[in-house]
Amino acid sequence: MHNDSPGSAPAAAAHPILPSDLRLGAVHIVVTDLDRSIGFYERSIGLRLHGRDGVVARFGAGGDDLLVLHERPDAKRAGRHAGLYHFALLHPTRPELGRAVRRLAETETPIQGASDHGISEAIYLPDPDGNGIELAADRGREHWGDLRDPTTIGPRPLDLQELVAPVAGEELPEHADRDLVVGHLHMHVGNVADALAFYRDLAGFEVMTDFGSAAFVAAGGYHHHLGLNVWKGEGVPPNPPDAVGLEHWTVIVDGAVIEALRQRFEAAGVEVAADGDGIRVVDPWGAATSFQPPA
Repeated sequence: MHNDSPGSAPAAAAHPILPSDLRLGAVHIVVTDLDRSIGFYERSIGLRLHGRDGVVARFGAGGDDLLVLHERPDAKRAGRHAGLYHFALLHPTRPELGRAVRRLAETETPIQGASDHGISEAIYLPDPDGNGIELAADRGREHWGDLRDPTTIGPRPLDLQELVAPVAGEELPEHADRDLVVGHLHMHVGNVADALAFYRDLAGFEVMTDFGSAAFVAAGGYHHHLGLNVWKGEGVPPNPPDAVGLEHWTVIVDGAVIEALRQRFEAAGVEVAADGDGIRVVDPWGAATSFQPPA
């Protein structure tokens, strides 16, 4: 396993670093019933439907697209293979996360868990196809501690009643706050070291925390933009093309960075496809990343 610490001299010298102003764009997810999923993401999550074009629906909070659903009625449920663990929608404040919890309660939407990670508070739930979702709010960076220490990010139980109490008497807004963003993506992979060879050594993310069975990488000192774990087992096969789950995710960086990434991936023998004004690459387990310039 690689255990490079963020900002250490060997890591900085050996691995290119993505810019600190990196942000995440839309996550594209495969679902089996678009009408059902549209209802779920509108009512339970509070997203706005930005547009629908046949078998594709685009959602957000009123600004940029955050989630794009692709309908494939014959897609199979995820099994014991690599692929999506969850994508995180990051709420701008703790009260907004409390409102998200109220929305789940009032729509009688089941959750799978709730955790206090120290760096953030999070609620976990599946969409109707079992695609994992995290609803989160970050604590200020001054509360994060040493991200190199795996105990820093818990998890500990989250007190949902205490989270909701400050907003319990309010009229619940129909939609999530416009400042909602994609916080991170978390994936199952077959091998953490091989995943770091792709996402750290080639894509240029920094390792922030390494559990051994999972590593969390980011740009700009963030706690993580991407999680990589082997919790479905070492050596699990790639994500099948006929399964629900991740279609691709989007990383927003400027054109000069995209060109440098293209050259780096091609030099390593990774196929690089044109994707609008950006590029798309696929990791060893079939997960696609689209690097795009700002709109």
